Amino acid sequence: MNESTELISELLQSLGIDTAYRTNALTLLEKGESRYLRDLKLNLTSTFTSEHLSTKECALLGLSIAVNNNNGPLTTFFTHYAEEQGATPAETAEAAACASLLASNNVLYRFRHFTQKEKYNQIPARIRMQIMMNPVTGKEFFEVMSLAVSAVNGCEMCVNAHEGSLIKTGTTEERIFDAIRIASLVTSAGKVIY
Repeated sequence: MNESTELISELLQSLGIDTAYRTNALTLLEKGESRYLRDLKLNLTSTFTSEHLSTKECALLGLSIAVNNNNGPLTTFFTHYAEEQGATPAETAEAAACASLLASNNVLYRFRHFTQKEKYNQIPARIRMQIMMNPVTGKEFFEVMSLAVSAVNGCEMCVNAHEGSLIKTGTTEERIFDAIRIASLVTSAGKVIY
């Protein structure tokens, strides 16, 4: 077994995926004996813990991003990981709900931002967002997940709004940045594990 195959096996084992599993992208990395595989493994496993987020929060963030990115294997992994860290079914459901809600908000508000027409800002959004009023994960953490999903989806207006809201509540920039780091690495892993 060459080093690339060994690294892929270790990565897949850490995710609870059969070591024979391959995507086209993993096969390319394996055949090319890519040095990136070591980085990929270390980057993804670094999403499991954080200095500024609890392990359960890391898992729920990973889950929300995996759902947002429509990634089955990572959704399964982060669901189980969140449950192992004490997440309730209501909390894992809320991570999925956050991804879905923010996807609609990101499209709408990105459109408003891109067009720069005041008229569109005056028209009611007519998107129900009751989950944001009393989230089971808490308002601050729901904002953290919302910010992370918005960053992945590239909605500048949403990123600024959620980041500003978090700063006003006293959330540290380190906590915010770590959430975005986790979102970026889960998204990156999803390009080769899907």
